[in-house]
Amino acid sequence: MGRRWVWFWTAGAIVVLAIAQAYAASTITLGVAGPLTGDQGAIGEQLKNGTIIAVEEWNAKSGVLGKRIEIVWGDDQHDPKQAVSVAHKFVNAGVAGVIGHFNSSCSIPASTIYHDGKIVQISPGSTNPQLTERGLWNVFRTIGRDDQQGTIAAEFIVKKLKKTRIAVLHDKTTYGQGLADETVKTLEKAKIKPVYYGGITQGEKDFRPVLTAVKQKNPEALFYGGIYPEAILLTKQMRELGMKAIFVSGDGVWQQEYIDIAGNAAEGSFVTFTPDQTKIKEAQGFIKKHRERFGSDVGAYTTYSYVAANILLEAIAATKSEDGPKIADHIRKAKWNTALGSIQFDKKGDVLVSPFVVWEVKGGKFVEVK
Repeated sequence: MGRRWVWFWTAGAIVVLAIAQAYAASTITLGVAGPLTGDQGAIGEQLKNGTIIAVEEWNAKSGVLGKRIEIVWGDDQHDPKQAVSVAHKFVNAGVAGVIGHFNSSCSIPASTIYHDGKIVQISPGSTNPQLTERGLWNVFRTIGRDDQQGTIAAEFIVKKLKKTRIAVLHDKTTYGQGLADETVKTLEKAKIKPVYYGGITQGEKDFRPVLTAVKQKNPEALFYGGIYPEAILLTKQMRELGMKAIFVSGDGVWQQEYIDIAGNAAEGSFVTFTPDQTKIKEAQGFIKKHRERFGSDVGAYTTYSYVAANILLEAIAATKSEDGPKIADHIRKAKWNTALGSIQFDKKGDVLVSPFVVWEVKGGKFVEVK
């Protein structure tokens, strides 16, 4: 009797394994990684929504290579250690490619894991130059770089706002400090040395001590390299302390939550980001579909995520392969017609053209500065 049960158990296990293998053979899996929950969850939602629409569109057309596309989610909570854990999870799951991560401090360590696993990674939001400067064949991004963005921010402060007494703060992350440093480089080219340079810690709530030290330097503008949760507190607390300095920051603050929560304190702030996506002709169909699907307008990185997913899937279809090096080679060589317009990548994996512009918080919304 015991042997019969062993035989049935073994036979059952073989059947289950066969079914699992058959299912795996009929699907292509994409990994999507970013801060899907927590204080940066709004950005994670944008990465999710853009990818979901892209996958739904492909599955409605019988998938890719005749296979249905599935998504595996990876919540890195903007923690580099968690990002590495997610990367190992994706490699073990055999994903065909990764859309993510968002934070540069997560994308950079995770990219090494993907490289070793021969998996292509396309980030919709990591802007630190080091992501692509290390020469990894598998890394791409659909957004620009901080050395481009920092230049725009510094030139705007000096030439447009005509301010010379500038304080610089950052959140000590790869992205935040990297953007701050790139901004300082351009300031120094203009013979301007920041009157204050320092860092804060992500997750803290009271920045009044550092802001008090900044206030003593009497800055005319304060540039912050970091993400919107801390920018909200910085903006509110600097106004509570009576600071009149103009608040300037980067793409990590281009979130409606910044305006909604900071309220009047955010008015008159400036943020660098890419041009208005709602005015891109190629994006109109996607924007309409997003509104119908999710009942809201696209966020800062939704379209970038959608484009990253489509490029990855189109490359798989074109190469008729899930082989990472083949997919990467095709991505690098092809010219892509996307919801962001025409895109081409250089040898490093950066887009050839990614203009940054300046936005002003005006009347409770972001208004592109002409």
